[in-house]
Amino acid sequence: MPVRRLDPILVDRIAAGEVVERPAAAVKELVENAIDAGATSIEIAVEAGGRRLIRIVDDGHGMTPGDLELAVERHATSKLPDGDLSSIDTLGFRGEALPSIGAVARLAITTRTADAETGSSIVVEAGVKGPVRPASAPKGTRIEVTDLFAATPARLKFLKSDRSEAQAVAEVVKRLAIAHPTIRFTLAGEHITPFTYPPEPAGEHGFLRRLSRVLGSDFNENAMAIGVEREGVRLSGFASLPTYHRGTGAGIHFTVNGRPVRDKLLLGAVRGAYADVMASDRHPVLALMIDLDPRNVDVNVHPAKTEVRFRDPAFVRGFVVAALKEAITRFGFRSASTVGTRTLESLRPQGAPPRPVSVAQRAPSIRHSSAFAGWQAPLDAGYRSSGLAEAQTALPDLAAPSADSRASLPDYDPGQDDSPLGAARAQIHGTYIVAQTQDGIVIVDQHAAHERLVYERLKRERASSGISRQLLLIPEVVDLDPVDADRVMAEAETLESLGLVLEPFGPGALLVREVPAALAGGRIKALVQDVADALAEWGQGASSPVEERLDAVLSRMSCHGSVRAGRRMKPEEMNALLREMEATPLSGQCNHGRPTYVELKLSDIERLFGRR
Repeated sequence: MPVRRLDPILVDRIAAGEVVERPAAAVKELVENAIDAGATSIEIAVEAGGRRLIRIVDDGHGMTPGDLELAVERHATSKLPDGDLSSIDTLGFRGEALPSIGAVARLAITTRTADAETGSSIVVEAGVKGPVRPASAPKGTRIEVTDLFAATPARLKFLKSDRSEAQAVAEVVKRLAIAHPTIRFTLAGEHITPFTYPPEPAGEHGFLRRLSRVLGSDFNENAMAIGVEREGVRLSGFASLPTYHRGTGAGIHFTVNGRPVRDKLLLGAVRGAYADVMASDRHPVLALMIDLDPRNVDVNVHPAKTEVRFRDPAFVRGFVVAALKEAITRFGFRSASTVGTRTLESLRPQGAPPRPVSVAQRAPSIRHSSAFAGWQAPLDAGYRSSGLAEAQTALPDLAAPSADSRASLPDYDPGQDDSPLGAARAQIHGTYIVAQTQDGIVIVDQHAAHERLVYERLKRERASSGISRQLLLIPEVVDLDPVDADRVMAEAETLESLGLVLEPFGPGALLVREVPAALAGGRIKALVQDVADALAEWGQGASSPVEERLDAVLSRMSCHGSVRAGRRMKPEEMNALLREMEATPLSGQCNHGRPTYVELKLSDIERLFGRR
């Protein structure tokens, strides 16, 4: 077949396949145009997921009749006055959105500038442009897209359900709302819960208010402020505490010079920063803005402009990782408030609250209960300062309490209540420490907390003078799979720097001579097996930095030197653990990202019992 020049309308439809792949993409392009036009209020409405109707109304600068006629032509734009693609400071710049949409749908635009007496309108249907006509219109621009992809029926087959497409539109609007908090955004339509984000004042406080509206009201209480600048690159915004996370990465928002992006480099930086404090299948919630010279970032690398390319990607990645790690270290003692909220919800009775009854009505059920026949509430004044009290009379039908620290509890020091984690009052089930604070109680998972403390101690020792080792009086032989044993011995020198000294002891056997002093008394066989598992993961992800790999091994090792669940602790030990937690960074979560403590406010506890 001979080569021929394609019809201009067909060219537009082919190009539209890259720019407008679904209704959400059309909404994104049109809203970005409104933002570039200086709009302070943008209203979006969709029907049938955007397939039947997309309406965008803004109060921006508007267009003159001449600009309107030219705006629907391909590669016509006002955003590259000097034609310099290396310095783009607007969201749009290609001049493709309007003609691409007009090629596959019916596009109607009505617009007016502030100094014009009347507005102008134009209609483009299936690529055919109509004349510009005068129209009555307020300042700004109104765009209606109807019957999207009517000119390309094959594309309709690849669209998802109206509900899915509508949700994709909502996600696009939310990302743009996060990137531009000073603009009012309104979204309404079928299959969408309508919402309006009022304009927020410029600055950190206004940005956090917008994030609380978009990401959820509890994000405010669990956010870490970030604001750093280095070598002309500024990073600002908020990131969640390690114990505040979600099952997908949908809550990760990055903005580069006002442009929402989903860049693999930045997502990898987030994963690296949280790797030490969050499980691999969980994701933080954050919204960070990166501002830098437009010449140092290329935004013209993706049809949808959702990815960018930095001139110095290694610097940007390291900068983001360092900023997030510094914030995590600074706020790592805190545990997410949602942990305590979930605890209270689990304690709250299910269903409707019980109907109030009088004491006289309730008394017989207690008085005639055989299990409580010999029970009497403690009335002595010393009860309040003695931890969890036992029943004053033996109850033969009930099991003994799992823990009670009164017998060895020293005189209670009210001053310890002023500490963030309060004063230890009891240990229950040999696993959890109950502490009293000034305005509530704290429940600490002793194993998870001590695991983090041991891990941080090992990291500090490795970074300073080296991990201190303890010689085993009787070396222990550990049997492994021959492949695992060979893999461990291949890294013997590295493991020795981490305090674990091993020697080969026959096929598939290792002789352990020294262990880190912090892990002395732990289960050596389980320790070596975990180290072997960590080394196996190294082989699968050898691109990880060396320091991250060493930390991964230390994380596995620290579990075996921690206070085990089920071990009774003396009051002095419990208080010492609480004080060390307060002094240790990242102690709000264990090595696997689980919270180490739950805080319950006294006011919330009182609500559980109807006292408030």
